[in-house]
Amino acid sequence: MTLLAPTLSRPRAESGRVSIIRVFLLESRAECLRLLRMPAFAVPVLLFPLMFYALFGILLGSRAGPGAARPLLAAFLVFGVMAPGLFGLGVTLAMDRERGFTELKRALPLPPGIYLGAKVAMAMVLAAMVSTLVMLLAVVSGRVALTLIEATLLLVLAVLGVVPFCALGLLIGSLAKGQAAPAVLNLIYLPMSFLSGVLLPFSVLPHFVAQLAPLWPAHHLLQLALRIVGLHASGTAGAHVLALAGMTGLFLAIARGRLIRHG
Repeated sequence: MTLLAPTLSRPRAESGRVSIIRVFLLESRAECLRLLRMPAFAVPVLLFPLMFYALFGILLGSRAGPGAARPLLAAFLVFGVMAPGLFGLGVTLAMDRERGFTELKRALPLPPGIYLGAKVAMAMVLAAMVSTLVMLLAVVSGRVALTLIEATLLLVLAVLGVVPFCALGLLIGSLAKGQAAPAVLNLIYLPMSFLSGVLLPFSVLPHFVAQLAPLWPAHHLLQLALRIVGLHASGTAGAHVLALAGMTGLFLAIARGRLIRHG
């Protein structure tokens, strides 16, 4: 019997791991379905980047010459990636807190981190969808020639690059009330898009804007996207990755402290 003990205990440990994965996948699926069934969220997040890219990236961008196609693709891909993280976590967390849903989640026998981890997974899925749609539109209508490696790297960048915006959305969701969260996030989303060089080049903006651009996570993600499509970018790739990691850690630390104290 003692020889059989290790073999009998192993399946229980493995089944425990499988159950946690299953809970995480089910929670992530529920978060995705929750937001995709909300037209007020799904339509802006999925369609607005395509509309902006079709208007400014294809129609108006064609007047700037063929050299503008690749930087515009990088810029609007970053613009589309920002929204799932900011609004997907910020708005839903603020609403859940206001309705007492987070307290209910704490009372449930969920493994630690599953609730917020599922929200991040949801944002990654939406970021992958948005970036794929933008790249398809760029290739089909914008006549942007992307290699398979470039498209794959842009997709990976979108999936991982949404995490800093998830952390910022988590911070706003921990501070703002449910009804106020969309307005607060819009006051961050649109100004950051302009001040980080995503929607407007620094050449048409005041000089101090370019100097302050590294304070925004969108700026660092844009520089990485520009490198992937073979364009000149400021700084080094490692510096931009470290900046995004540092911002993510800072936002998460502040949000965690806020949630521990106030729920």
